[in-house]
Amino acid sequence: MPLFDKKDKSRYATFTRRSVGMGGGMAAVFAVLAGRLYQLQIRDGDQYLEDAEANRVSQRLLAPPRGRIVDRFGVELANNRRNYRVLLVSEQASEGAEHALEQIGKVIHLTDQQKKKVLRDIAANKKFVPVPVAENLTWEDFSRINLHLPYLPGVQPDVGESRDYPFGKEAVHILGYVASVSPKEKAAESDALFSLPGYHTGKRGIEKEFDKPVRGRAGTSRVEVNAYGRIIRELGKDAGEPGDDVYLTIDRQVQQMVASKLGEESAACVVMDVHNGDVIALASTPGFDPNWFNNGLSGAQWRELTTNDHKPLLNKVVGGTYPPGSTFKIALALAAVEAGIATTDYHVTCSGVYNFGGHAFHCWQRKGHGTMDLQQAIQHSCDVFFYETSRRLGIDRIEAAARKLGLGAPTGIELPGERGGLIPSREWKQKTYKWAWQQGDTLSVGIGQGYVTVTPLQLVQMTARVASGKAVSPRIVHSVGGRLMPREAPAKLDFGDEALATVREGLRKVTNEPGGTGFPWRITEPGFEMAGKTGTAQVRVFTREERARGLTKNENLEWKMRDHALFVGYAPVINPRYAIVNIIEHGAIGHPHVVMARDILHFCQQRDPARMPNAYPVTSAAADAPPKKQSQAVPVPPSKAGG
Repeated sequence: MPLFDKKDKSRYATFTRRSVGMGGGMAAVFAVLAGRLYQLQIRDGDQYLEDAEANRVSQRLLAPPRGRIVDRFGVELANNRRNYRVLLVSEQASEGAEHALEQIGKVIHLTDQQKKKVLRDIAANKKFVPVPVAENLTWEDFSRINLHLPYLPGVQPDVGESRDYPFGKEAVHILGYVASVSPKEKAAESDALFSLPGYHTGKRGIEKEFDKPVRGRAGTSRVEVNAYGRIIRELGKDAGEPGDDVYLTIDRQVQQMVASKLGEESAACVVMDVHNGDVIALASTPGFDPNWFNNGLSGAQWRELTTNDHKPLLNKVVGGTYPPGSTFKIALALAAVEAGIATTDYHVTCSGVYNFGGHAFHCWQRKGHGTMDLQQAIQHSCDVFFYETSRRLGIDRIEAAARKLGLGAPTGIELPGERGGLIPSREWKQKTYKWAWQQGDTLSVGIGQGYVTVTPLQLVQMTARVASGKAVSPRIVHSVGGRLMPREAPAKLDFGDEALATVREGLRKVTNEPGGTGFPWRITEPGFEMAGKTGTAQVRVFTREERARGLTKNENLEWKMRDHALFVGYAPVINPRYAIVNIIEHGAIGHPHVVMARDILHFCQQRDPARMPNAYPVTSAAADAPPKKQSQAVPVPPSKAGG
């Protein structure tokens, strides 16, 4: 009997074919797996190893310390201090973020506004990201948080750095301030630092204008994280680089004096070197403490800043525009001499009123000044003289002279928000009002009224140009990160020597000869005498009835209706060094603005950096830059040299 019958042989053949097919399929699967393993382990092994390491190790940004802002002698005007703060990791708060905030509020004071902000920040970030709850804590509050830490799940005490302005509001309109990054700023600039919770950036002044170099280079921290991104341990750290230090041309001692003299007046004052344009002091009052914004502005503080009619948020030196009043007569006088009108035998008789085109244009001296030449008209500030002179000159020549002195355009100083003022022209009036220029308009402009407006910074530039004979422009930043800020040497001013000498003599008489409008408040010390020009700018037009009733006197008017008080000047008279402009809004009662200017100019001359061994050099480009800082924590003394 056969071992297999015919039927069994057929079944065996079928089984063999299936086995071979299955074996081939399995071999193909193993071949694919082997190929994939080869790709993963050998061909792309290094790449996948790197990717795996990247998942395990996370690079995290560290905010660098901001660079310091210092004055010309190395005095720190803006620096950094320790910031004791409390952070909250919401995923570690076992009973939720709101409950954690309630518990923190039992240890340190938290306002409802702070709590709402924290909850908004938590919602905008991942749950494991620490969010600032309170910053700039006192040591007592910080110690109290640490003491209660076992009972505050999710809370992390932290010591960081915070911007500090040691002199408060004294230089706020120069420095500006820092505050939290706004959504608009994040959208405008793709800087990874802006994503850091609690990061602050410059908002105004030098802090804003030089924000990028002052930020520094961000550091990194290499940390090991788990699959959820939670930190397990730190593997390495690069602290980055501190921001660049900014050296200003400001003299902090003069700045302090200017700020104290202005007090809480709505006022502006700026002092400038007439030869190189260095701004020695710049103050706008009232100011505010920039630390308010850094520490967190309260609702009451914000209302105080925004409702005050003295406008503490406005930098009046660069952003305030005013009628220049009689200080504009300097430009008119130069134009008159250059045009050959104000010759030695040119005189105008003032009776107290100038009648033109059916209108009466009044002089401030109601009884009149009598017959005057140009220098006498400057000395006594005779309006009638300048009415007649402006009529003869015409607006075209007045406009040209004003623009040569730097009026009607921004000066280019390194501060944001500078305005250009207005020097009107025929074309401007036609374009703006669709009316032709009238001679009456020229008469008003001739005494610094009408359409003409200027900033205090433009006025000090004008004064410095007249004093030096050079087309000097102001600057307030000397160097950034040890690199001298470049600038061109000023060209000769486009006025003849005769015109400049004639006007300077008139300005000398204002404060140094009897009858001058500034004579009672002159500098009496020999060698320190000042020259200058007083000014009063009306803020409204008075009717004939108001004049008859004596309602033009500032003492009889409410504050907003009073005239502005101005003074421009320079010192010493021989070889001038410093120019000053002082404006007190609605302050034309008495002459406090002239007294302030006198005291400040006298102090500046006594404190001349040329006589002080610790001032940085201001004449040599090679030696001008202060030394590169060695450490953020240690103040660097400026280089030693004369003026």
